[in-house]
Amino acid sequence: MSARRSELIQRVRDVLPSVRADLEDLVRIESVWADPARRPEVQRSAQLTADLLSQAGFPDVQIVAEGGAPAVIARYPAPDGAPTVLLYAHHDVQPEGDANQWASPPFEPTERGGRLYGRGSADDKAGIATHLAAFRAHGGRPPVGVTVFVEGEEESGSPSLGALLSAHREALSADVIIIADSDNWSTDVPALTVSLRGLADCVVEVATLDHGLHSGLWGGVVPDALTVLVRLLAGLHDDHGNVAVAGLHESTAAPVDYPPERVRADTGLLDGVTEIGSGSVPQRLWAKPAITVIGIDTTSVAASSNTLIPRARAKISMRVAPGGDAAAHLDSLTEHLQQHAPWGAQVSVTRGDIGQPYAIDATGPVYEAARAAFAQAWGVEPVNMGMGGSIPFIAEFAAAYPQATILVTGVEDPATQAHSINESLHLGVLERAATAETLLLAKLGEQASG
Repeated sequence: MSARRSELIQRVRDVLPSVRADLEDLVRIESVWADPARRPEVQRSAQLTADLLSQAGFPDVQIVAEGGAPAVIARYPAPDGAPTVLLYAHHDVQPEGDANQWASPPFEPTERGGRLYGRGSADDKAGIATHLAAFRAHGGRPPVGVTVFVEGEEESGSPSLGALLSAHREALSADVIIIADSDNWSTDVPALTVSLRGLADCVVEVATLDHGLHSGLWGGVVPDALTVLVRLLAGLHDDHGNVAVAGLHESTAAPVDYPPERVRADTGLLDGVTEIGSGSVPQRLWAKPAITVIGIDTTSVAASSNTLIPRARAKISMRVAPGGDAAAHLDSLTEHLQQHAPWGAQVSVTRGDIGQPYAIDATGPVYEAARAAFAQAWGVEPVNMGMGGSIPFIAEFAAAYPQATILVTGVEDPATQAHSINESLHLGVLERAATAETLLLAKLGEQASG
């Protein structure tokens, strides 16, 4: 190991205590942009992020907004002949859900068993911490230009990101874009995300009656809307759990092993419950479409009566494999719902959010440098993996900066439970991720000077 590399690794260790303290301060801020009552907290989160970047040595830091949540842009100019690297993270977080289900208060960072618990501890305030650690480890003078872009509404679908990229196109222009908002294969094996499924959702409503009817008088003669809806939703999958909507795209997943016992351990699958679908786990998770019913509006059990329900509706979320078009897939889903309603029930579909999938060309000198940096930081080569979840804004970055090489990394691991209760960050992963980013900035500088 070279003396310079050893020095940078030690510097990361030296700055980690201060970085962790800053991360804990960020976690204490309830920056839930989806909750209008807590939007002042999002403003406070943006301000703290800007302050931390200024204190780290960025000469140009600003808080910006284009009709949505505040974002932070911090810029360190590139030395002559060196590339500029954009480091992305987001400071908004998911709602915490039922705080009583958390083992510790969701907005009070708490360490247990080498993990830091708290909403946003991993997704994605740890991304901010990783970028701070890398910049501080270089003493505020990295060998490349560095722009940090911290968004404020990623958990709400990044609705104003396009406007931000347009309004600040020059400030955000970069040769390399590192998006720290993904997962690792495990706490011991890093990953580079090379494909992401897209997202499309809709609300389907079925109607069978113009008013409710006594179920004893009319049950068995006229259909109720909830029974219709249940049958319609059940038809979205075949008996094996494969999606039964025609015309959806399937691609090819990275060839990695994901054994059944790991699926059960990573997901908390209950005893006796089996997997669904056909094909390998990576194929089903990363390269095939998936459809999930994520909400139903109907009469609650507590408020139920002996009544045939006239209307019911459900929200459906669909994941789109790389190479597919999310809008076209939503067309196919809409057509399926309209054509398969039983007993002539009336069906209306309201289209929702659309985010395109993305497949990354993980070749070239930037990826070579990244793989070397990850191997040195983690002690093992990174895995190329897909992402079953969606990060639609990556396609927006690719469209805005087609000349840039995009890398998708992260500080999460299978036990992180992002978006769920008891979200946590593995502190060893934070150190290795920060070390990898630090070494990568150095390697990109060496490529430019060599």
